[in-house]
Amino acid sequence: MARQKKSKIPILDVPPNATLRQIYAAYKKQFTAADLAKYFQDEPMVPAEQLLAELETIHNEETAKRNKRKKKET
Repeated sequence: MARQKKSKIPILDVPPNATLRQIYAAYKKQFTAADLAKYFQDEPMVPAEQLLAELETIHNEETAKRNKRKKKET
């Protein structure tokens, strides 16, 4: 027999015809510390000044392109 692979999507075990309250209770019971840790991982961040400088550069380049097109049309 072939092995079954574990699904990356966890399956929530709830009784048939469960109410919303029962579904939330089942989810709360199955929620683990590992699940919580996924939401609190630090991600690399970019300083706001660097982001602003990059956005201004892009804006200036696009504005220059737009102005160039307008001059050609007239």
